[in-house]
Amino acid sequence: QVQLVESGGGLVQTGDSLTLSCSASGRISRRNDMAWFRQAPGKEREFVASVSWDGGSTWYTDSVKGRFTVSKDNAVNTMTLQMTDLKYEDTAIYYCAAADHNPNHYLNYFQAPWYDYWGQGTQVTVSS
Repeated sequence: QVQLVESGGGLVQTGDSLTLSCSASGRISRRNDMAWFRQAPGKEREFVASVSWDGGSTWYTDSVKGRFTVSKDNAVNTMTLQMTDLKYEDTAIYYCAAADHNPNHYLNYFQAPWYDYWGQGTQVTVSS
């Protein structure tokens, strides 16, 4: 079993920055592709960003490109999401997800069912 724990959420103002972390434990391996999803009130869970198991490839949804940076540190089993220039519409619960590595990750990284493990989420609130 793999456990994922998110941290770093909070209340910030428009234009501020915030860094989220996802710590993995249990039967986690270095060969896990990982991602961040978010869910705003009344909306479906949506893809935010993903990083390949080796950190060599990243993908982002269009609305966060240029503002968010996802990275992975296999030495400490942690994934980080650096968020800058936060907007009101970034308000959501942010979830960490991990998948056993698959060569087709680059085709499926944006799909929630692709991931095997999920964290409980951390709230990010951006006030305007």
